[in-house]
Amino acid sequence: MRDENNQIVGAAAVFRDITEVRQLAEEISSVREMKKLLEAIINASQDVISVVDGQGKIILVNPAYTRLIGMRREDVMGKPPTVDIRQGESVHLRVMQSREAVRGVPLRVGPANREVIINAAPLLVDGRLCGSVAMAHDISEFKGLIASRTGRAPLQEQACYTFDDIVAVGSAMRMALENARRAAATPATVLLLGESGTGKERFAHAIHSASQRSNRPFVRVNCAAIPETLLESQLFGYEAGAFSGALKSGKKGLLEEADGGTLFLDEIGEISPAMQVKLLRVLQEKEFIRVGGVRAIQLDVRVIAATNQNLEEAVKNGGFRKDLYYRIHVFPVFIPPLRCRRGDLTQLIGHLLAKLNWEYGRSVQGISEAAADMLARHNWPGNVRELENVLSRALIVMNFDEDTILTAHLPPLAPAAGLAGRYSPAADDLPLSPLTETVAAAERRAIAAALDGCGGNRAEAARKLGISLRTLYYKIDKYAIADDSV
Repeated sequence: MRDENNQIVGAAAVFRDITEVRQLAEEISSVREMKKLLEAIINASQDVISVVDGQGKIILVNPAYTRLIGMRREDVMGKPPTVDIRQGESVHLRVMQSREAVRGVPLRVGPANREVIINAAPLLVDGRLCGSVAMAHDISEFKGLIASRTGRAPLQEQACYTFDDIVAVGSAMRMALENARRAAATPATVLLLGESGTGKERFAHAIHSASQRSNRPFVRVNCAAIPETLLESQLFGYEAGAFSGALKSGKKGLLEEADGGTLFLDEIGEISPAMQVKLLRVLQEKEFIRVGGVRAIQLDVRVIAATNQNLEEAVKNGGFRKDLYYRIHVFPVFIPPLRCRRGDLTQLIGHLLAKLNWEYGRSVQGISEAAADMLARHNWPGNVRELENVLSRALIVMNFDEDTILTAHLPPLAPAAGLAGRYSPAADDLPLSPLTETVAAAERRAIAAALDGCGGNRAEAARKLGISLRTLYYKIDKYAIADDSV
């Protein structure tokens, strides 16, 4: 302390008890340690756990959630609890409204439409609602156990996918999706056209899910996988004593199982001429007769067929009935191959990784730029199915602590050197060659020129060429014309 002459005349001190501050700091430190411990316990748990705050936003999910649900942490954090639900009502919202726990709620969740059972409870602190916590259990293992005990796999009677599960970024895929949406709004028979591995079955599921029959059965029949001698009895069923070894009570066929719903006939181009006649009757008369039976059974079923064959050529060659072709060709939907939709690759990879994370129990977050570029340069003759196979192999060779796919994880891939670029319409000179080759070259040039002139708009190009859009897609694929707009 100083006087007016700036001379020291004394001193003053202020004493403050910091015991409470020190205790508060220790409590805060203790709370932080407890929070870390709880997070470690939740993350180490093999149970699928998700937590929602009082505002109805997801604030915590553990690695087990990522593996089962198939969605990354960043895809759900801060989002409403309905973000991962494909079918059913959010248990988080239910318990927050009722403030009561719920148990055994069945839901379908995640990109793969997994069937789970959910238990959930509200989080109450001093009577105040702070959120809710839920635990999910996969029931596919239980279903597998039941199937192994009974010796019979359950019949597929539910569509597993919607249009939201289909990646469509490029114009070709968006057009296919739009056509499929239009088809879903009608009862018309749909024919899905596309190479093997392009996703025809997923389109069939989505069309059923968006139709008025969505709450009715969806029955899938792979015509190529069932031997010809069994296909008729599997499809139409049989009466008691119809043949040696038949059940005494007879058996319903897949047509009857699909009654009121949708029958998906995959690889329809593989069925025999004799079976084509019987299938034609179903489509024309809406009735069928069981094997060994005499009574016609009325049927109300919507048919979706799929093939990777050129059925027009099969009709010309006598391999497929013309009348049946026109019956199933009511509303064709062409699904482009992966090489014509390279703009979809990034989203496709993310979509498939979410699915594969669940299947392999991993939490891979993405792919490096170099690895993505390597995938972009591949021609993908096997389409999306081949892409999924490549990503599966990458996850298998990755160490468990790695979360990004690198080029070292990918199998050897042939670059798309054989994939022709856009044909130059300025090249007028044609070499002397057989007439068929000359005509094909002229067609290819005309299509490429039309695409150039229409800025890649295929519908406009088809109109100017005077051909149907489906025919244009077929010829683009036939001549491997790359469209830069896709």
